[in-house]
Amino acid sequence: MDLYLLSPEISLLTLALVVILLDLFIERKWILGWVSVVGLIMPAAFTLSLWGRTETSFGGALAVDHFSLFFHIFFIVVAALVLLSSTEYSRKFAAFRAEYYALVLLSATGMMLLASTRELISIFVALELTGISLYVLTGFLKDPKSSEAGLKYLLLGAVASAVLLYGMALVFGLTGTTYLDGIAAAISAEGLLGSPALLMGIVLLVAGFGFKIAAVPFQMWVPDVYEGAPTPITAYLSVASKAAGFAVILRVFYEALGAASLDWGMIFAVLAAITMTVGNVVAIAQKNIKRMLGYSSIAQAGYLMIGLAAVTTTGSSALVFFLVCYTLTNLGAFIAIIAISNKINSDDIGDYSGMAKRAPILSAALALCLISLTGIPPTAGFMAKLYIFNAGVDSGLVWLVIIAVINTVIAAYYYLRVVRVMYLGTPLSEERVPSSGALRAALSFACLGVLVLGIYPWMLLKVVETAAGIFLP
Repeated sequence: MDLYLLSPEISLLTLALVVILLDLFIERKWILGWVSVVGLIMPAAFTLSLWGRTETSFGGALAVDHFSLFFHIFFIVVAALVLLSSTEYSRKFAAFRAEYYALVLLSATGMMLLASTRELISIFVALELTGISLYVLTGFLKDPKSSEAGLKYLLLGAVASAVLLYGMALVFGLTGTTYLDGIAAAISAEGLLGSPALLMGIVLLVAGFGFKIAAVPFQMWVPDVYEGAPTPITAYLSVASKAAGFAVILRVFYEALGAASLDWGMIFAVLAAITMTVGNVVAIAQKNIKRMLGYSSIAQAGYLMIGLAAVTTTGSSALVFFLVCYTLTNLGAFIAIIAISNKINSDDIGDYSGMAKRAPILSAALALCLISLTGIPPTAGFMAKLYIFNAGVDSGLVWLVIIAVINTVIAAYYYLRVVRVMYLGTPLSEERVPSSGALRAALSFACLGVLVLGIYPWMLLKVVETAAGIFLP
């Protein structure tokens, strides 16, 4: 057992404990946010020191490979951007800043473990570490909407966890092991393909993980939770939680259930078509920008599932590349919304009227990110959709790609509607919209990433293909 392989997670957990302890001794609580951000250098350094190694530890339950290390860096960067964007917003719960920052770090620890674990019980424990932290963060504002969102997320999350655990129990009962490589070997050796019990286990696993990625029909929690949660946590949920879900799905379905790919590949293809259509159509009617982006997040999960349905190395690498592009884009949109909504105290799209005159830089950043979510060049969103649609076509899923293209056109309506309101609407006030330096730094990073990956995606594509290359078609 090599504890050093677990050093990124241990250092991140330690950082969370340090933040809690510092809260007891310092009076200037704003320092805690910067301690949390700067402290992320340590888990990032440990991750980079492990880069290139391909090993397992804890009896094979923990894997250190290109895939897990890539997602370690991914979750560290996302946590840093969310913490930076929270420095000003956290004044709303000034007495509990330490707990807020620590919970973000704890949830990131769980997500890193999700990308690394290769054993069902370990996966479930990591999932609960992530989920419980996010349930608390969702209800952090202590107002009626936030409390309702936290309660709904908790109750529906508990049901999804029970369904997932039942699916894991079925797979364990059939194969006699909880290790992913052992499950794959048992399915091949014992001729379990076509078994009704195995199919039921796969369906339950899809349902449990489907809740985490907000796929239809397991998306019921998304609009209310996104609207009621603190806006930085809404951003965090929309990208990090979804990425963790897809990372563990890739690990479980490709490593353990690859032999049954004909079954689960078609399940994901059908879910992808339904998810993107429902998400985009319902988003059209939304007047609250957080709810609109909630339904947009559901639709984006549909696009991402094209990569799962493809069941190829190209499909998995396209999925991971799409995740990175979507993360930068959605974080950029939400960071701009945090700054604007803090000033106008409203998330209603109508109240963004004429915002380009009051906050030209914030409006331009939000417009860029919405254009990227639509999939218009030269943004990261365009390259992401091009790559994942190509993977779908190569796998014979032309019908699914056609549905996705139609949905992209539908999505353009509600994304560009916000841009139209900001640039062509009449300002409701002449007062300028200020923003903190930390927030501007996070927004600049996200927008720069959107442009760079839209114009020059090849460097990241090589890294992504290496990370996803551990999954053989």
